Amino acid sequence: MSEKAVFVRLAQAEDYRFDVDFGVGPTLRVDEPAPLGAGSGPNPLMLLGTAVGNCLSASLLFALRKFKQAPDPLRTDVTVETGRNEQGRLRVQRIAVRLQLGVPAAQLQHLDRVLSSFETYCTVTQSVAAAIPVDLEVFDSAGVRLKPGALQP
Repeated sequence: MSEKAVFVRLAQAEDYRFDVDFGVGPTLRVDEPAPLGAGSGPNPLMLLGTAVGNCLSASLLFALRKFKQAPDPLRTDVTVETGRNEQGRLRVQRIAVRLQLGVPAAQLQHLDRVLSSFETYCTVTQSVAAAIPVDLEVFDSAGVRLKPGALQP
């Protein structure tokens, strides 16, 4: 049984464009890319990448702030790779996430401890990683790679 449910409503606006009502904030117009849609808004692959990237960013920020550290501003780049399965259907093959801290690693205390576990608290990413490989790298503001590798579901 779930602890909490989230409700989202999609209403077709026109063709493959839908308005998404999250129940908070403004609605979001989503659309499929051409040739189905007009590409006038984010598509499901972009939303999946956003969900994974946001969850990891928030988890890292929360973990560092728990130790009263200020890594801001964070930047997260997400690449959602697609390919064909055995039946020739397009599927998500891999999600690559690159998190970048806004400060040099030397400015942050307890960074090794945070980097060893922050992604395990990310509900969305851990759920997605059970079915789709998620590669996560973390860099500091100077471009030094602090965490390489794939997430284990």
